[in-house]
Amino acid sequence: MELSFPLLVGLIGVALLFDFLNGLHDAANSIATVVSTRVLKPHHAVLWAAFFNFIAFTVFGLHVAQTVGTGIVSANIIDPQVIFAALVGAIGWNVATWLFGIPSSSSHALIGGLLGAGIAKAGFDVIVWAGVLKTVAAIVLSPGVGLLLALLLVLFVAWTSIRLTPLAVDRRFRKLQLVSAALYSLGHGGNDAQKTMGVIAVLLYSQGMLGGTFHVPLWVVLSCQAAMALGTASGGWRIVHTMGSKITRLTPAMGFCAETGGAISLFAATWMGVPVSSTHTITGAIVGVGASRRLSAVRWNVANNIVIAWVVTLPAAGLIGALTYAIVGLFT
Repeated sequence: MELSFPLLVGLIGVALLFDFLNGLHDAANSIATVVSTRVLKPHHAVLWAAFFNFIAFTVFGLHVAQTVGTGIVSANIIDPQVIFAALVGAIGWNVATWLFGIPSSSSHALIGGLLGAGIAKAGFDVIVWAGVLKTVAAIVLSPGVGLLLALLLVLFVAWTSIRLTPLAVDRRFRKLQLVSAALYSLGHGGNDAQKTMGVIAVLLYSQGMLGGTFHVPLWVVLSCQAAMALGTASGGWRIVHTMGSKITRLTPAMGFCAETGGAISLFAATWMGVPVSSTHTITGAIVGVGASRRLSAVRWNVANNIVIAWVVTLPAAGLIGALTYAIVGLFT
């Protein structure tokens, strides 16, 4: 299916809208801890996060974009209808969870949309199981890795701060939290923006505009990083409240541990080309630092609701994507 140029531009615009909403929806991941500890005012925090979201492409390769573009469903069956249906599935689920203030995964919403639309077009044979299983494994592992790293960092911070007064600890980690928030935002921008890059690149590939070899053009990289940064700068205050104060009460030192643990996880996943959820990672880290004080310091009912949203995201976005593909097919 060959698109006219205006329709191609319009579909790329829908992809960038998803990227913008991804930044808006996931702003909480980057700024919730630094806002809840009052290290930065909310609007300063989103600008801080947006800047590091944007420059992430200078640090990481494009391994995640390659996985999303060719490693979820076969690139040979991708066409504009599949891309549109996948984006509608992801955007629909993102908006629904944003309205209810639920920190779900934009990454897995997009992957669910791709799977749903791809299966609706050509059946289960189109699934690239290696990429899908890698992604599903990340859903399970990333919160646990974030939690474990945060717990280890809490122990390290406690050991290195044993001779300091509480006031001195607070002052030290108010400064260090600026660094950890920057690192987390860098990892978030590096991993999440690449998903949309992969979608746009495979769309261009399906239209024969990449010269027969799949790659991500520079203008696609810059556009996706900018869209995500603008979304982050717009803030996602409903989810900031959930992430920053409803799961557990944070101090600057705990905020530093949560952000640093999350950042390490995101850096590793991005370099390995795994489309991991920044939401899962930071939630696990926040639960970890809360549990380091005592188990009752974590509001487990809130954490449980978030986990339910994680489990539902892939099939829900996939269902919306499949239905959208079927509806669009009636009119084409």
